Amino acid sequence: MHRITGRAGDDSLIEMSPTDSFNDDLNGYHPHGSSSTASLQHGQSGIDKQQHSKDSVFFRDGLRRIDFVLSYVDDKDGERKQERRKVYEANLVKVGLELETEDKIESEDGKTYFVKIHAPWEVLATYADVLKIKVPFKVNDIPDNSEMPMNWLSTPFRLPEHIMQPEPDYFTAPFDKSKADFFLIDNKDTFFPPSTRNRIVFYILSRCSYIREDCGDRDKKGIKRLLNNGTYTAAFPLHDSRYWTRSRDVNCDSERYNLYKHWARFFCFFKEQPLNLIRKYYGEKIGIYFAWLGFYTEMLLFAAVVGTICFVYGFLTYDDNQWSKEICSEEIGGSIVMCPLCDKKCGYWKLNTTCNSSWQSHLFDNVATVFFAIFMGIWVTLFLEFWKRRQARLEYEWDLVDFEEEQQQLQLRPEYETKCTNRKLNRITQEMEPYLPITSKCARSCLSGATVLLWISLIIACIIGVIAYRLAVYAAFASIMKDNPTTQLEVVGPYITPQLATSVTASCINFIIIMILNLMYERVAVWITDMEIPKTHLEYENKLTVKMFLFQFVNYYSSCFYVAFFKGKFVGYPGNYAYMFGSKLRNEECDPGGCLIELTTQLVIVMTGKQVWGNIQEALLPWMRNWWGSRRARSHPESLYSRWEQDHDLQAFGQLGLFYEYLEMVIQFGFITLFVASFPLAPLLALINNIIEVRVDSWKLTTQFRRPVAAKAHSIGAWEEILNGMAVLSVVTNAFIVAFTSDMIPRLVYMYAYQPQGEMNMEGYINNSLSVFNISEIPAENRPDDEENPSWFNSSITSCRYRDYRYPSGHERQYSHTMQFWHILAAKLAFIIIMEHVVFLVKFFVAWMIPDVPSDVRARVKRERYLVQEYLHNYEVEKLKIQLSKQNNEECTCTPMIYPSLSKHEVLSECL
Repeated sequence: MHRITGRAGDDSLIEMSPTDSFNDDLNGYHPHGSSSTASLQHGQSGIDKQQHSKDSVFFRDGLRRIDFVLSYVDDKDGERKQERRKVYEANLVKVGLELETEDKIESEDGKTYFVKIHAPWEVLATYADVLKIKVPFKVNDIPDNSEMPMNWLSTPFRLPEHIMQPEPDYFTAPFDKSKADFFLIDNKDTFFPPSTRNRIVFYILSRCSYIREDCGDRDKKGIKRLLNNGTYTAAFPLHDSRYWTRSRDVNCDSERYNLYKHWARFFCFFKEQPLNLIRKYYGEKIGIYFAWLGFYTEMLLFAAVVGTICFVYGFLTYDDNQWSKEICSEEIGGSIVMCPLCDKKCGYWKLNTTCNSSWQSHLFDNVATVFFAIFMGIWVTLFLEFWKRRQARLEYEWDLVDFEEEQQQLQLRPEYETKCTNRKLNRITQEMEPYLPITSKCARSCLSGATVLLWISLIIACIIGVIAYRLAVYAAFASIMKDNPTTQLEVVGPYITPQLATSVTASCINFIIIMILNLMYERVAVWITDMEIPKTHLEYENKLTVKMFLFQFVNYYSSCFYVAFFKGKFVGYPGNYAYMFGSKLRNEECDPGGCLIELTTQLVIVMTGKQVWGNIQEALLPWMRNWWGSRRARSHPESLYSRWEQDHDLQAFGQLGLFYEYLEMVIQFGFITLFVASFPLAPLLALINNIIEVRVDSWKLTTQFRRPVAAKAHSIGAWEEILNGMAVLSVVTNAFIVAFTSDMIPRLVYMYAYQPQGEMNMEGYINNSLSVFNISEIPAENRPDDEENPSWFNSSITSCRYRDYRYPSGHERQYSHTMQFWHILAAKLAFIIIMEHVVFLVKFFVAWMIPDVPSDVRARVKRERYLVQEYLHNYEVEKLKIQLSKQNNEECTCTPMIYPSLSKHEVLSECL
C-alpha cells in the first residue's frame, strides 16, 4: 500500500517518494512518463531540436506536459546560486515533481538554462485536495431556458459555440483524493486543465526550501526569493502555441491561437468576449476582470447615448441662449466695462470679449445638465446592481459559489510565513501558525499611514503650486495678449484669450505632475505594503488597493475639485480682494460665463491625456521591449526557437498586473461620475477608450506577456466597495456642480423672481448679475498701470462691473450682499437637498427591486448542493457495502478494491 506522509516540522509541503503512486490501473490510466531522476542531469548533449516541434509543451519523451519553466544563467556568483538551485530542485523532486533541464548550448543565446517541470498525477491529486479545487462529478442536467427574445439580432456579435463554450457544463465538488473514482476522470493527463496544473505547481514552488533542512533557516524558501536574488531569472507556465497559428502538436488545444483570433484582434471589437475560454486559459481572476470590463463598457453605451443627446440639445438651443446674445451684443456687452481681473498688469475690459466662452459654456451648462446629472446617479446604481447579478451568474458557472476568501487563509503568503518568527495556536485548526505581534503590526501600520499622508500632502503642495502658477501667469498673459497679433486671426483668434491660455497650460502642467507623482508613488506604495507583511495575497492586494486608490484619487481629482468648488468662490470684490495665503497673488475669478467651461477643459485634458498615454504605455512599450529582446532569436532558424525560449523573451505579467488595470478603469469611472455634470460627453470618450482598452489588454496579454499563473477570484474584490463609495459621492459632487459651479440656479431665480417685466425669459439677466463699483474707490495698489489700460478707456468712465450680487456705492449697505444673493444661495442649498434625496431614494428603490442573485442561479446552486450531498451519501453507502462483502469473502486475500471489474462510469451508475 502506498503512503503519502506529511513533512515533519514547519514545512507545509507534502513529501512523496519517487516510487510512491496511486493505483494507476484505476479508470484505465497507464503512465507513460519515465522517472524524473534521469532528467536532472544538467550536462545532457546531443539533443536534436529539429526532432521537436518548436511549439512543443512536452518533455523530450513527448508525453509529459511541461507545467512550469524556470530559467537561469551562470554568472560570477555562480557557486552560491548553483548550490541553491541544486538543493531547491532536489526538494522539488522530493515532493514529487519531475524535472528536465535544457543545457545552455541548446538555447538561442547560448547562456540560458531552462528547467522544465512536470507535475504527475499523484502530485496534482494531492494538492487539488489540499487546495479544495472543484472538479466535475456529473453532467449538468438542468435545462437552460434562457432564450433571449429577438435572439437573431445578436448573431453578428456572436462567436462560434466551441469558442464560447470550450467545456461541457458539469456539476462540481471539491476534489477528494480518497474518492478519486467519484469524479468524472476519463484521462488523468487532461483531467486537470493546464491553468489548474500551473496553479498547483506555483503553489509548490512558492513554499519549497532552497537550503538543506539541517541549516534550520526557515526564511530561505520560495521561488520569489530565488528570483529576487538572481538564482533564477524567470519562472513561468508556458503558452500552448504561437498566437498567430495553431500548434503542430495534436495534443495541444491551441487555445492561445483561438483567443488571439476571436478576441485579441481589434477588428473583433464588436464581438462578445469568450469569457469561458479566457477563464479556462488564464484562470478565474483574469476572467472576472475582463467580464467586469466588458460589462462596464456595455453599460457605458447607455450613458454615452444620453450624454450625447444632452450635448446635442445644448447645440440645438444655441440660438436661444439669451444671456450669450446680451454678452456678445455691442449695445449691452460692448458697453459694460468690467473691473480688472488682476492687480497692476490687468486693465479694464469690455464684457463682449468673453462672447465665445459664453457660447461654449452653453453647450454644457443648460437645462439638460440637471437631467443628465440625475440620470447618471441612477445609471451608476443600475450598473452596480446589474453587475452583482452578472457576477453571481459567473460565480455559479465558474464554480466559485462556495469559494470564500477565508479558504485562502490556509494559503499564507510565503513572505508572511518566513518573516513572522512567532507562533501561536489557531483555535479553529488547532495547529500552530505564524503571527505578527500586535505591537509590530501597529508600528508598521502607523509608519505606513504617515507615509501615505506625507505623499498626499506632497500632492496638495503641487496643486497649490499649480494654482499659484495660474494666478501669476494670468497677469502675464493678460499683459502680453492685449495687443498680440494672434487675436486678429479669423478662425481661432477670438478663442485665444488669457483665460483659455492660462487654463490649458495649467491643465497640461497639472497632468505632467500627475504622471510624475504616479511613477514615484507606485514604488513607495509597494514598499510600504511589503513592510506591513500582509498575511494573505488577498490582504496584500486590498491594502495596496486602498493606498494606491487614495493617492490617485487625490492626485487626479484634486485639480478638478479646485476648479469646481473653490475657484471664483472666495474672490472678494474691488477694494477688498482676497489673496492667496497673504501673498500678492489675487484669487482667481470666473468669467461671466461661469467656471463650468474651465472645469470641462480641465476634465478633457486630464481624462483624455490619461487614456491616450495609458494605451500607448500598455501597448507600445511591451511590444518594443519584446521586439528588442528577441532580436537575436530572429536570426536563428525557426525550428530552433523553442516554446520556452519564445515565452522567456516575452514580458512578465506580474502579480500586480491586474491591479493596475483595475486602477486605471476605476479612476476613469470617477471622471465620468464625479464630474459628469460639467461634461456630458465624458461617457462617450470613456466608451471609445474602453472599446480600445478591451482589445489592447487582450492583445498584450495574449501576444506580449508570458502566460500568468492562474488564480481564483470570485469578485473584483475591494474595487467593488470603492465603486459603491464613488457612486454615492458622485451624487453629492454633481449636485454641488449644478448648484455652485453652473449658473443654472441663478438664472432660474432671476427668471422666476427678478425678471423686471415678470415674463418667463432671460432678458436683462447679464445686467442683473453684475454689480457696480466706483473706480475712484479702487486702492492704488490694485489699480492697473496706465499702459495696461486699453485705448478706449478714458476719464469719463467712472464705474466698472464685477460678477457678484452686492449693493452699489452710495447705498446705505454699499458693497454688502443683496437679498437676491441670499435667495440664490437658499435656492442652491434647496436644489442640493432635493436632488440628493430624489436620486438616493431612486437608488435605494432600484437596489431593493433588483435581487443580487438571479432566481435561476439560486435554484441551480441549491440543486448542485443537493446533488453533491446525495451522491456522496450514496457513494459512501455503496462503498461500505462492497467492502463488507469483500471481508466476508474468505477467498479474497488481496487489498479490498472498489468494483475492480467495472469502469468508473459503471460504478457511478450503480451508486446513483
